[in-house]
Amino acid sequence: MSLIIYTDGASRGNPGRGGYGAILKWGQREKELSEGYRLTTNNRMELLAVIKALEALTREGLQIDIFTDSEYVVNSIEKGWVFGWEKKGFAGKKNHDLWLRFLKLYRKHQIKMHWVKGHASNAMNNRCDVLATSAADSGNLLVDEFYEREYYAQ
Repeated sequence: MSLIIYTDGASRGNPGRGGYGAILKWGQREKELSEGYRLTTNNRMELLAVIKALEALTREGLQIDIFTDSEYVVNSIEKGWVFGWEKKGFAGKKNHDLWLRFLKLYRKHQIKMHWVKGHASNAMNNRCDVLATSAADSGNLLVDEFYEREYYAQ
């Protein structure tokens, strides 16, 4: 049996307030995750949703299917772009802090990425969208420290 993960990220403005949502499904058991950030981007939240879901796991070596509506995330992994970026030290690439974090987790499991059409008929993707947007709209926003330091340092 494989672990099924659905993820979504949201940003109110790009950059702006953002959030992510993730659902981990193992058989009949489900776990939902979400958090909001005061200043971030949509791509960061899409990738962070995947990272936070993988960080929630307590075992290594799992077979995992991840479903997301982010072509940025799916293509970067499935087309191997991120591995080329890594070899070049992520020169000129945004979100390298998150990609490095992702790669450490990715290598602990057997992961297959799947793209789903966003805002369509996929109930789990729609639920992740609600989790992400609700987190972005909450009053309890975290600081995306790397993003604010690297792109908004004064």
